[in-house]
Amino acid sequence: MMNCDLSTNYTYYMLEGLRAQIAPIHLGIKILKEAYEHESLEDNGFARIMHSYLTLCERMTRKYEKPKFNILEIIIDDKTYNINVNEKVILKKSFCELRHFQKIGFKKELPKLLIVAPMAGHHATLLRSTVQELLPYTDIYITDWTEASFVPLEAGHFDMDDYIDYVMEFINFIGPNVHTMAVCQPTIPLLAAISLMSESNSPNVPSSMILMGGPIDARKNPTAVNEFAQSKSLEWFCKMVTMQVPPNYPGHGRKVYPGFLQLAGFMSLNLFRHIDSHLELWQSLLNSDYKKADHTIKFYDEYLAGMDMPAEFYLQTIDEVFQQFSLARGKLVSENRPIDLKHITKCALLGIEGELDDIAAVGQTKAALKLCSNIPESMKRYHLQKGAGHYGVFSGSKFKQFIVPIIKDFIYDFDKTNFKQSKLKAV
Repeated sequence: MMNCDLSTNYTYYMLEGLRAQIAPIHLGIKILKEAYEHESLEDNGFARIMHSYLTLCERMTRKYEKPKFNILEIIIDDKTYNINVNEKVILKKSFCELRHFQKIGFKKELPKLLIVAPMAGHHATLLRSTVQELLPYTDIYITDWTEASFVPLEAGHFDMDDYIDYVMEFINFIGPNVHTMAVCQPTIPLLAAISLMSESNSPNVPSSMILMGGPIDARKNPTAVNEFAQSKSLEWFCKMVTMQVPPNYPGHGRKVYPGFLQLAGFMSLNLFRHIDSHLELWQSLLNSDYKKADHTIKFYDEYLAGMDMPAEFYLQTIDEVFQQFSLARGKLVSENRPIDLKHITKCALLGIEGELDDIAAVGQTKAALKLCSNIPESMKRYHLQKGAGHYGVFSGSKFKQFIVPIIKDFIYDFDKTNFKQSKLKAV
């Protein structure tokens, strides 16, 4: 990868300087907001107006931190069970923690599912509802990637090749007969990892892979994201959007693609929808509709928590996935290891796409079914979810109603331990 001189790009420094200056203002707004939440002011119209105004001001001046999974319940047959989910880090590496969601009080053994979360500007907690909806049917592990600005320089670099190696290590750590799922960006590293494991006849080749809304062949129905990536040179991306981490983070000096830039790009795709959502939040607070307001607040607490990526990973992804289309053309090489998807013969494949996906359009994920030509047709499945956008592929009502049953059936059909298809039972 090219080595760009980032010494003149101080956008990140300027942003952190601004955050430091407005921190006292934010604190003052937060204190006033809480003052107007006192129960004695509940029926005071002026207090509601001030509280609504201060809530939006507090959120606009806040730095959104990484959320927690905080899964405390499982829904089975539309009944909610409060349970103890032990969220345990079972393997810790410099750039990722492998987490296991152990369900305390549920003793039935279930198929193992490794969810490979994207490193694409948001934290793994963006998949909270994915985890929660699949917990009744599977024993879930997830890759929780560490924000690059919190990784010290001495930990070294991290690119797409390292990502592939991490995925292989996690699969081997969990052991044989694991099912795998990749959402969006990691569909390509997961395919590459399974290809390399298949080529080496690893005993831990996954039983199945579920690829959801990923740019496996970004030439298919190019979106605005794809077109933008192709409209600029790699040197442009290197000089204009990769920056050094400021001194108030453990990763001071590390070159990153900042999460705030990725977030700005995502929000620009549906800018007026986000504006309307915040106007509706204002109205909900004015009307004391706190249930609706809380739903919006929880969504944006997650959505606005951007995550910095290592610059070398970001640039390699732009180059290999969105400019060279290396995997789709059969040209992807990882650390001198050619990636040939024809080596995959024993791993079942399910592709899932959203009809309205404006990030990874229809056809980009489906391309995997043709590229993995040596997987028997009886082990391939595909689902196009009508009316679903990018996030609807892995969360929301359509995901719960239509996609979860398809994933569940697919996993149980190809699980080599012959689990009977059933849900957990509360004890």
